[in-house]
Amino acid sequence: MRVAIEAASLALTSGGLPRYTSELSLALARCFPADEFVLISDQPFPMPPGAPPNLTRGGGPRNAIERRWWLWGITSEMRRLGADLVHGPDFAVPYLGRRPSVLTLHDLSPWMDERWHQAAGRVKRRTPVLFDLGLATMIVTPGEGVRKQAIERFHLDSARVVAIPEAAPPWLGPVTPSVRDPYVLFVGTLEPRKNLDHLLTAWRAARRRHPIDLVLAGRRRDDFPPLAPEPGLDVLGEAPDEQLAELYSGAVAFVYPSAYEGFGLPVLEAMQCGACVIASSAVAEAGGDAVVYADSVPELTEAISRAASQPEWVAERRVRSLARAALFSWDHTARATYEVYLEARRRFGK
Repeated sequence: MRVAIEAASLALTSGGLPRYTSELSLALARCFPADEFVLISDQPFPMPPGAPPNLTRGGGPRNAIERRWWLWGITSEMRRLGADLVHGPDFAVPYLGRRPSVLTLHDLSPWMDERWHQAAGRVKRRTPVLFDLGLATMIVTPGEGVRKQAIERFHLDSARVVAIPEAAPPWLGPVTPSVRDPYVLFVGTLEPRKNLDHLLTAWRAARRRHPIDLVLAGRRRDDFPPLAPEPGLDVLGEAPDEQLAELYSGAVAFVYPSAYEGFGLPVLEAMQCGACVIASSAVAEAGGDAVVYADSVPELTEAISRAASQPEWVAERRVRSLARAALFSWDHTARATYEVYLEARRRFGK
């Protein structure tokens, strides 16, 4: 089978979308060496590092008509490649349903709160139309929560929607961190949905009791205001992949208070590095019983204070994190996604 994977999200420098596209395509190629997987886009993108020979780069638009990528360009490129199927890992599939297609719906946040996505108008308009027209042969979600929400909101045939959990990258694991003052860590895009105002309030309250810093690592979106400097606050900006293991491993706790998540990849990344994780119940599918759940500022304050003052408790949570993370792998995600590809081919045209 030859699968075309739309790779525009790889042009992003960080975040869950490029991580999903990169790790899934690598795992598919690794698990299915007899098949071909071709990354295509209408814009430049870097290839995932360490790509096997059967994961290659395809072409993009070749003329002005094909610059209308989702209408003409992607369909033309699939024809040139002889692709059997297309996977849109970022809320979209081609507008012309000439091949079986799989769409990944990561979450329903674009349709839930206007304050969360000021630049998601295209997704909000386009994706429901794709569903209404039946252009996505199969749909993948990262968890059962999103699957149920999608079926209800978009009136989807439940047999066409499959929940497949994601994972932390296989290269990410515990390391010996450099020595620095104790800190709690957040990794993710700095955006309204992540509830960082709650985290900052809780951390300030905990810091009045315990000497604990706060490190924020991630790309700041334009709709998130810059943070003023203050003692103990370290706003790193985007952290390259080679720094993540040390950041996660060295933290007293990883704190992820997001108001809503489709899954919560940073939580799995932190757990795979053995971090004690404090998070909102929005990531319960990923976190299971390994996470300390805190959905209010007082709960966050208490959990951060406990992590800062009880090393034995932190050590116990680290063990739970490693055990939980071991239940997930990108190879498992790839094999389950491949089954969806086969089902899409069976269903197409029926």
